[in-house]
Amino acid sequence: MDLNKFREMTDVELNAELDKMKQQLFNLRFQHVTGQLENPVQMREVKRNIARVKTIIREKELENA
Repeated sequence: MDLNKFREMTDVELNAELDKMKQQLFNLRFQHVTGQLENPVQMREVKRNIARVKTIIREKELENA
């Protein structure tokens, strides 16, 4: 997802997106362990997107303080 789309989201939407990404990462890890994961690069992309969302959430917290 594009970084600008993340920045336009509200706090509630960002937290929901973060939860969704964490669940996706869990599923990818599970597939990796069982040998069903076809594209291991997906795990890296999801981890980076999680970090991006967490960064934006933190930026918004600091902006409001």
